[in-house]
Amino acid sequence: MKTYLDSADSSGRHLTDEDLALAHALQIDGRASFTEIAAVLGVSDQTAARRWARLRATGKLRVLGLTDPFRLGDLSWFVRVRCTPDAAASIGAAMARRTDTTWVTLTSGGTETMASVRTRGPGLEEPLLVQKLPSTPRVVDVSAHCVLHVFFGRDLAPINKSGPLTDAQAAALAPRPRDGKRAAGTGPVVLDGRDRLLLDLLARDGRAPVGELADATGLSVSTVRRRISDLRAEGVLYFDIDYHPDVLHRKLRTALWLEIDPARLAEAGEALAAHPEVSFAAAVTGATNLYASIQVDSPESLYRYLTEAVAALPGLRHTVTTPIHRTLKGPGPYPPPPEP
Repeated sequence: MKTYLDSADSSGRHLTDEDLALAHALQIDGRASFTEIAAVLGVSDQTAARRWARLRATGKLRVLGLTDPFRLGDLSWFVRVRCTPDAAASIGAAMARRTDTTWVTLTSGGTETMASVRTRGPGLEEPLLVQKLPSTPRVVDVSAHCVLHVFFGRDLAPINKSGPLTDAQAAALAPRPRDGKRAAGTGPVVLDGRDRLLLDLLARDGRAPVGELADATGLSVSTVRRRISDLRAEGVLYFDIDYHPDVLHRKLRTALWLEIDPARLAEAGEALAAHPEVSFAAAVTGATNLYASIQVDSPESLYRYLTEAVAALPGLRHTVTTPIHRTLKGPGPYPPPPEP
């Protein structure tokens, strides 16, 4: 089955079918061993390891260990910055350098920069970034939308919906839950300094060897393994794939802002999350209370999607679309290393 990452382009940064299978496996379990991955893909350990080394060395993709803000009592915001066209790229680059931002993009014909911004603690105070931006020259307007509930995203990506692995292969790679550890719905998980250091290292390289993590944190190898396992089971730590922009921008990508009748918001969000075009969907604050990032083949496909699938969402009142032109930063807090 083909995905949005299939076809080659002039940059040479396409993914082969074998690359896609490996990417799908790593999206399911970013720290799966090459022995486990090879057994599912039907290749040798050495082949799986070499393929990953090539993809990583050429910058096509990275595995990142990321944290769920809800499980730590933090908040996530979408910050939209409207500015003059000559300022968008520089403002976006400055936002991308910040460690409290992810998914920094240029949208709306280069007149808007959008970013996901994280704030520590549960209070609804606006992010510090929002307080600074209005005084930035050539910024026209700033708005912030707090993420209230994620319907699709975080450890799930479009490749989970349309990737090359079969259901049986995906199930074989899925991490096994540990009884009594997942605490969804309870209070925030409290981290100590070594936990935060460990998570910071995984945010830079989700597949960093356990020995390196142990040396950097001062923990034993067995303790590092246990803490990674516990943090995953508690819902704090998850793994995601960061694709090179030349790979990611294979299709037409659009930010979708929807106003939904509040009584139908949960129903509409679940329906939207199931659409194959959707790579992220969440309930947010603001006049438009449902946000999604979508990707389609062409403007004609976008028209059909909006007039058919989106138009059929329950409780839909209003729709706003903003094309995504460039991705300056992906899912992690740290930009990728320099081009090889």
